[in-house]
Amino acid sequence: MTQTNIPAGPASLTATPPDPSLFRHVRDWVFDLDNTLYPSACNLFAQVDRRIGEFIAGHFGIPYEEARTKQKRYFRDYGTTLRGLMVEHDIDPVPFLDYVHDIDVTPISPDSRLDAALARLPGRKLVYTNGSTRHAENVLARLGIAGRFDGIFDIVAADYVPKPDPRPYAVFAERFGVEPKAAVMVEDIARNLVPAAAMGMTTVWVRSEADWSRPDGGGIGHGDHIHHVTDDLVGWLDVLAKG
Repeated sequence: MTQTNIPAGPASLTATPPDPSLFRHVRDWVFDLDNTLYPSACNLFAQVDRRIGEFIAGHFGIPYEEARTKQKRYFRDYGTTLRGLMVEHDIDPVPFLDYVHDIDVTPISPDSRLDAALARLPGRKLVYTNGSTRHAENVLARLGIAGRFDGIFDIVAADYVPKPDPRPYAVFAERFGVEPKAAVMVEDIARNLVPAAAMGMTTVWVRSEADWSRPDGGGIGHGDHIHHVTDDLVGWLDVLAKG
């Protein structure tokens, strides 16, 4: 199947079951981690979010609320708070990542349905995250799906350049030998799908109502970078795996 067979993007951001015939060409499945492989309702990332603010407050000796303002500006302007801290303040990323990912992953429940769907889904499965490998390994282990993945591409592998900057997408594809036109990328943040679609990947948005996750919230509109939409990734993958 060639790129011309990939849908140009939904006329509206409506979640629909996948048509398995549209995915026969796929050899690689690329998954974001947080709020994608587990439901955002778990609120796990709230712990990371809180610890980022605490790190900034402690590093600069400022009140937490002032630190939060800095945190959100860095995220908006640079794609991740860490990138903003590195660019503007030359922060050492290692202590930052160690601190912010020292969290309790038990709010996530092991997901046997997701494990079964991934097991039946043909092709390689890879994680591409703006977080650390340590964090990804902890989350995958808690979900009970670590054995289903063939590799993790984290923020360190990306030389601390976060999604949606297109440069690390190319590094990722080269490192794992991913042919974009034979790959699917699954993400909860719509703007992170723009470079993937530009490369030729089929994209899947795990819909979220968070301002930073929606296409309009990312300032990119409802463009053709979103090919498929789902509110239930496990159910969506289950249809494909049985297709």
